[in-house]
Amino acid sequence: MIADDEAWAAVTERNRAFDGRFVTGVLTTGIYCRPSCAARHPARRNVRFFANGEAARAAGLRPCKRCLPDDVSRDERAVLSAIEAIKAAGQPLALAALAEETGYSPSHFQRVFTRHTGLSPAAFARALMAERAATALSEEGSVTQAIYAAGYSGPSRFYEATEGRLGMAPSAWANGGRGAVIHWSVVETSLGRMLVAATAKGVCRLSFNEGREALDQRFPQAELVEGGAEFEALLAQVIAAVEAPGDFGHIPLDVKGTAFQEAVWRELRRIPKGETRTYAELAAAVGKPKAVRAAGSANGANNVAVLIPCHRVIRTGGHLGGYAYGLDIKRALLEKESK
Repeated sequence: MIADDEAWAAVTERNRAFDGRFVTGVLTTGIYCRPSCAARHPARRNVRFFANGEAARAAGLRPCKRCLPDDVSRDERAVLSAIEAIKAAGQPLALAALAEETGYSPSHFQRVFTRHTGLSPAAFARALMAERAATALSEEGSVTQAIYAAGYSGPSRFYEATEGRLGMAPSAWANGGRGAVIHWSVVETSLGRMLVAATAKGVCRLSFNEGREALDQRFPQAELVEGGAEFEALLAQVIAAVEAPGDFGHIPLDVKGTAFQEAVWRELRRIPKGETRTYAELAAAVGKPKAVRAAGSANGANNVAVLIPCHRVIRTGGHLGGYAYGLDIKRALLEKESK
């Protein structure tokens, strides 16, 4: 059972990461709620915490009609069932059909699914197809074969669905980036030597204390070009963003991850300058409050430091946690932003 102080902190923050881990019993009203319930907070002296709804009901309490605390497990089962159905179909399924299977209305089910996964059912299905396409591109003999292997009805549907998502041309994902042109440079910053690399669509790598060899490992078949007029203009923007972190939403990125990773990266970009989030808060923000470790892994899979600000994620209690380029750089970035 979670300690009372930690539970009360979760209630006051309406932290969705704790939904399903305990319920809040309000003795004066005789009801119990999810930790994230939007109702007005009761006085601390009137609150008692229970492991689950069953324990709260045994104490004579009834479930809140606003946050429906007993529906947490039902929501999870509904989402998992829908995910399995989408995976089995290999393509998007009608929202009405998915909702009917769960017993929810279509609009309510869409909200539940989006809260848990960070994507609508249709967007989740499209992301899975694009993910399969990226994998198939590294395994199949041609782009066309990979497109059909991923479940698309034809090349036109594939290019329409993945435009702006895969970044490089689809064929570049095969054979270590063959056909892709990546401009790069290593520059000195107040945080140390910084590697910046970009395709025509945006920055694909930003790291510290790395050189060209890191790009050779990631894109062994790509054409690596040091410098370049257009790249230098982008590089100047990146350096400015690193030296005064916070305003970098205008800098284009060329990144690729799984549907969950990309949802986490989007949330990282939404964290305001000068603020931090815990791994639990990050998982809750993408609608998967129990996927704290997965959120941490997605955070670590970020290939574009600073511009996707994974340094703004810390452990519960205020500890800095880890950072791929060392805690000194993470601490320096946070100090820069706090000013």
